[in-house]
Amino acid sequence: MVIGTREWLELVREDILEPQRPICDPHHHLWDHSGSRYLLDELLADTRSGHNVVSTVFVECASMYRAEGRDALRPVGETEFVNGVAAMSASGQYGDTRVCAGIVGYADLNLGSAVGEVLDAHMVASPRFRGIRHAAGWDASDAVRNSHTDPFEDMLLNPDFRSGFAELGKRGLSFDAWLYHPQISQLSDLARAFPDTTIVFNHFGGPIGIGPYADKRAEIFEDWSSQVAELARCENVVAKLGGLVMPLNGFGFHNKSAPATSDEIVAATGDYHRHAIDCFGPSRCMFESNFPVDKQSCSYAVLWNAFKKLAVDFSEAEKAALFHDTAAHAYRL
Repeated sequence: MVIGTREWLELVREDILEPQRPICDPHHHLWDHSGSRYLLDELLADTRSGHNVVSTVFVECASMYRAEGRDALRPVGETEFVNGVAAMSASGQYGDTRVCAGIVGYADLNLGSAVGEVLDAHMVASPRFRGIRHAAGWDASDAVRNSHTDPFEDMLLNPDFRSGFAELGKRGLSFDAWLYHPQISQLSDLARAFPDTTIVFNHFGGPIGIGPYADKRAEIFEDWSSQVAELARCENVVAKLGGLVMPLNGFGFHNKSAPATSDEIVAATGDYHRHAIDCFGPSRCMFESNFPVDKQSCSYAVLWNAFKKLAVDFSEAEKAALFHDTAAHAYRL
């Protein structure tokens, strides 16, 4: 049986916990790659699997770039594409969930101040455009795949990158930060340099559990924990809690004969969730699906069950923040 297929995911079924709780899923992708299709129909199949997903935020994944025109402006095609999907959803014809109510695109911040033209083009392409993600995940090991945007070592510290980053604040746009755990201190430096720009810390900062980092979980958790505590001191940073069951993280769920249960996810990732929430507080944290990437490990319904188990001891107001309000505020939905 093929991992990630509906047949494989249906090997584990669970009753839906708190099915009425409103959820904003602030991190998913849409694409139609060779052999991999995740568009509106596939997304809705997941969001309709039992939880009350009222809205979503799309995050860039190099999908549907323009085939023609200047290289710097080709990523605007992704925003044009996603805005069309959002318009379909907003018609109400596909149900009550407002898919892609916010859009996070890509622009090459290494262009420096010249990236302003690209940001403006994204904003023209969609009133739902909220910010950009320029993935910075880089590691010296060949066992760790660097981000799809071809980052280089210490990119977050680079003067050209920071000149481009400054253009976000001028337009009231946010920055989604995807990187690996050895780079978190660089993100803290960036956040301190631009205290008026909202930074969304993706996927716990990518704690790596493969290659040279395999079998070093205690050591990595200690390093990650201290860096996250320092980052949380930057009040312009909010944290996405999810994207932690990718193969990169080393838990190995994608290698098992059946997908993970919610209890297995809680057992494996609970310490990361608890530390992040302790540091940032519920009002600066938001659960996220990172689908379809995390579909390699579990189903959408199971993943949100795991989040609800992780949040069981929080107050109603804290749960509202974790599942909906923090995301809605950060992305101005």
